[in-house]
Amino acid sequence: INYTNVCTTSCRFCAFYRPVGHPEGYVLSRDVLRTKLQEVKDAGGVQILLQGGLNPDLPLGTVVFDHDYNAGVSDVLADLGAVPARFHCSRRVAITTAEKRALWESTGADAVEMESAVIRNLCREWKIPSATIRVISDTAQDDLPLDFNALMTSDDRIHYGKLALAILASPRKVSQLIAFQRQTMTAARELGRVLNELFSARLHG
Repeated sequence: INYTNVCTTSCRFCAFYRPVGHPEGYVLSRDVLRTKLQEVKDAGGVQILLQGGLNPDLPLGTVVFDHDYNAGVSDVLADLGAVPARFHCSRRVAITTAEKRALWESTGADAVEMESAVIRNLCREWKIPSATIRVISDTAQDDLPLDFNALMTSDDRIHYGKLALAILASPRKVSQLIAFQRQTMTAARELGRVLNELFSARLHG
């Protein structure tokens, strides 16, 4: 099922893809996707291949998820407006739009995060169904206000002394940091809403 033909990789052999913003680009709605899935099931199908291009145009506050087939969360998350996504787990924070684009093009991922791959792998070893649920706090079009990689401690926490020095060196970054904090809080509220409704549905379902 080709759920989208929007892609940024631009493979020379592919006549199917369309670049972001192209008038012929499409993303299937959840209702259409459910109908197609039901058609496969009714026809006796037992496997689905979801095939599509990279779509970096996930706006701020979009809740994205990846799940094991038996985790039992995908339908509820889709109903709550969350979007299935492929994650790339990185040791570095992607700072610039150029770095983000390079990651998307080299990995095929929709979003970058830093922790869940280890937890998901352990869950699979122990036969525990699991899911990764994240929210877009900075989009593919956003440069971060500081290089947070340079401000991390050995256990991946912000070193506030280094942060203070970075702000003193570039006082104009203060307004950008405040704006970034606001958008992060907006994204966190949306993630909280989805998680609260997901847990409520699981408890009362």
